[in-house]
Amino acid sequence: MTFATLGLIEPLLRALETLGYQTPTPVQAQAIPAVLAGRDLMAAAQTGTGKTAGFAVPLLQLLTMEGPKVAANSARALILCPTRELAEQVHASVAEYAQHLPLTTYAVYGGVSINPQMMKLRKGVDILVATPGRLIDLFRQNALKLNQLQTLVLDEADRMLDLGFSEELANIYRMLPKKRQTLLFSATFSDDIRVLAGQMLNDPLSIEVSPRNVAANTVKQWVVPVDKKRKPELFVHLMRKGRWKQVLVFAKTRNGVDALVDKLQGLGINADGIHGDKPQATRQRALDRFKSSEVQILVATDVAARGLDIEDLPLVVNFDLPIVAEDYIHRIGRTGRAGNTGEAISLVCADEVNMLSAIEMLTRQTLTRKMEPDFEPEHRVPDTDASGQVVKKPKKPKKPKTSGGGGKRNLGKWVDSGEVAPAEPSVKPVRKVPVFNTGPRKKK
Repeated sequence: MTFATLGLIEPLLRALETLGYQTPTPVQAQAIPAVLAGRDLMAAAQTGTGKTAGFAVPLLQLLTMEGPKVAANSARALILCPTRELAEQVHASVAEYAQHLPLTTYAVYGGVSINPQMMKLRKGVDILVATPGRLIDLFRQNALKLNQLQTLVLDEADRMLDLGFSEELANIYRMLPKKRQTLLFSATFSDDIRVLAGQMLNDPLSIEVSPRNVAANTVKQWVVPVDKKRKPELFVHLMRKGRWKQVLVFAKTRNGVDALVDKLQGLGINADGIHGDKPQATRQRALDRFKSSEVQILVATDVAARGLDIEDLPLVVNFDLPIVAEDYIHRIGRTGRAGNTGEAISLVCADEVNMLSAIEMLTRQTLTRKMEPDFEPEHRVPDTDASGQVVKKPKKPKKPKTSGGGGKRNLGKWVDSGEVAPAEPSVKPVRKVPVFNTGPRKKK
């Protein structure tokens, strides 16, 4: 099967060929024809399965082939993402797919000034990528109208619920026109997601795709526990000890990238960084210099590193663990390619233990831990395993006081000094699912 057999138009085929897309992934092969046919879609697909192209490519074709020109302060298609980072990543991909089409795209999210976003929306955009909170802000300030909307995409819907966007989703639902196409993508079809789909989708086609959740056996992986404040020092130590020549390093934030690059350059190490705040030309120049070995260390965020293809890369270092476990697979997949071997080292501090546990559960393996002498962490990283459990070290019982008194006063009761008051029972937070008070959906 090829992309041409899926019925895509020539400008899209040309863009995909330029990007190196040769054959459709399973989610693309199933989703593209369904979206082109106008069906609502409920797809179980995780990061790394090619889902972005699965909904973005046919959506671009629909907008090109039909529908009126976008009006001022309007959008013809809306892609909702749970985080700024994912919104930027999705928008970058959409822009690449649309490079030969007469369509406009834009991304809006919180954490930055809303005024430039309002100015950009004055002329309208064909595809708007947005986080829920910022979308509602723009709508309430009359900077965005949704009466022209043809398609809604909920990307990583399960994460939107996990992050507490249930109320925002309910508000957005009330803002949308009743007649539209809705595409929902989620890592799993949990009960909450099924409830959400039942409220927002009309007779959807359901597809499930197995995630690429197993790292290549050509990549040797291990973890080095360390205190957070000593990560830069440990990185430099390991680099000099291992005489690293070419290393791709992943940091969680833009500030983290810049801080590590500044430290390395201050030590005379040839390093550069790429992240979403840097212009595309600057990022490409840094990548080209890294590929040609002019730069020894390239530090990147997940957003900027999407699609990196570097031949014979020997080593990947996770300076910070990714928030999304699937991104770990994407990161370490930059090494050990085309039958070559590679190594992936993760510097892990105590407050990243839940991320480590999620990675081990996803990859179905417990990562080997290697303590580095003189860098043993003061804040112990709890043990984890592939079951997804964090093994907490039992607390030592309090020693009874040897001085007189025989006890101590506690809220009017005498408690023996050797007793330990029972801990408060932990209550698991309940995740809310948006409830929409609407009538039956109209058939298209």
